[in-house]
Amino acid sequence: MDNFGFLKVAAAVPQVRVADCQYNSARIVALAEEAARRGVEIIAFPELAVTGYTCGDLLLQAALLDAADAALEEIVRATRKLPLTLLVGAPLRHGSTLYNCAVVFTQGRVLGVVPKTHIPDYAEFYENRWFASGAGIAEEERIAVAGQQTDFGTGLTFEVNGTEFGVEICEDLWTAIPPSSQLALNGAKVLFNLSASPEGVGKHAYLRQLVAQQSARTLSAYVYCSAGQGESSSDLVFAGNGFIAENGVVLREAERFAAEEQLVVADVDIERLEFERRRNTSFRNNETTSENTVIEMEIPEGLRAAALDRDIDPLPFVPKDEGHRSERCEEIFRIQAHGLAQRLRHTGCKRAVVGISGGLDSTLALLVTVRAFDFLKLERAGIVGITMPGFGTTDRTYRNALELMGRLGITVREIPIREACIQHMKDIGLDPDDRSAAYENAQARERTQILMDVANMEGGLVVGTGDLSELALGWATYNGDQMSMYGVNASVPK
Repeated sequence: MDNFGFLKVAAAVPQVRVADCQYNSARIVALAEEAARRGVEIIAFPELAVTGYTCGDLLLQAALLDAADAALEEIVRATRKLPLTLLVGAPLRHGSTLYNCAVVFTQGRVLGVVPKTHIPDYAEFYENRWFASGAGIAEEERIAVAGQQTDFGTGLTFEVNGTEFGVEICEDLWTAIPPSSQLALNGAKVLFNLSASPEGVGKHAYLRQLVAQQSARTLSAYVYCSAGQGESSSDLVFAGNGFIAENGVVLREAERFAAEEQLVVADVDIERLEFERRRNTSFRNNETTSENTVIEMEIPEGLRAAALDRDIDPLPFVPKDEGHRSERCEEIFRIQAHGLAQRLRHTGCKRAVVGISGGLDSTLALLVTVRAFDFLKLERAGIVGITMPGFGTTDRTYRNALELMGRLGITVREIPIREACIQHMKDIGLDPDDRSAAYENAQARERTQILMDVANMEGGLVVGTGDLSELALGWATYNGDQMSMYGVNASVPK
């Protein structure tokens, strides 16, 4: 089954018990099984999900660390038949040093281990008490985990179903230059963050913005999962945040402070991300090549979910919320008016000609022109609004056009085109009963000729009314209403 360029990913927020590795591993396996049933290809679990984040000095105890490794081995074994890749947080020893790690494995094979780079030791954090940074780990280093030897380092990237991904852990995202930025430049199109970030007033909004912006800067999909129910609340509270963002937009997010476990699933558009990276020369110029751990894994046919876990907005350019919609429309309107004002100032024009039909496009163009004239402190009488009734003009649109121009206080002209079009049809030998393209286009070209000639007479410019949707679809007459001297609606869709 073709996945049409999408990759199904998940951020899991399991119920945990502090220092109970057996219980935690069972919850990880259960959520992984649910994800596999939903066709998920890569699933991420929170930072230190095997032990719980709030173990404190228990992290220094060999008994807990041994239990964590045994639990990891059980998770790897129990998920070996699942067609998905797992990222699980756990404390791991390497020599005499302890690291806060993300373990990446699939179908019984541990692919690699990524240690946390930035170890916070401020405010409520004191991780330096237990963990070392993975920044100094040499290339081609190996680590023992879950009874296997595997690659170990901060620069590892992985590949599943042809898509390369990278991993960072919690604080790494909050730094000036997150490791995920370099991972993206190395080729990772999906970035995962295993986190255990506690709540604070106002922090959630900033975190959400941070995740969205990092996905935008790296032209990637960014999957963030954080600790939730079960973590100790002795001095911290964890809400179980989970986000899946793509190129600046949050596609899915977890319910905060939920009593139940959560599985946040979304399909991310890998083909779109690849296109954006090809198109963006700034990103392309900074891309690097590096030696990455590459694994190839294909999800067997029939296990991918048929339906997309993704919302397709039927009106992508129009905000659903009325307040945001009004704000967006005002912003568009100001951009249009400012652009026209600059063009008038640059050309020295104090006159403008607009064809007014009474419809939406010409109404918007006229309002933009009025706003530009007001901005430049020019008399509105310098705007010549021309209504040009023809064969198909209705009384309603005709009256609307006249009323609009009268209320705005512009100069009004009415120039009927019916007789001129009939004469033109006689000249070229077109039967007036022929309702072909020539019949329709004759009216548009006659109107454009009138507007252009009046503009020449007035020493002004023709303000175009054609919108983006019309121009993109070709729903405009070439050398007719497609023409203007400055098209203020050219980037505004229906």
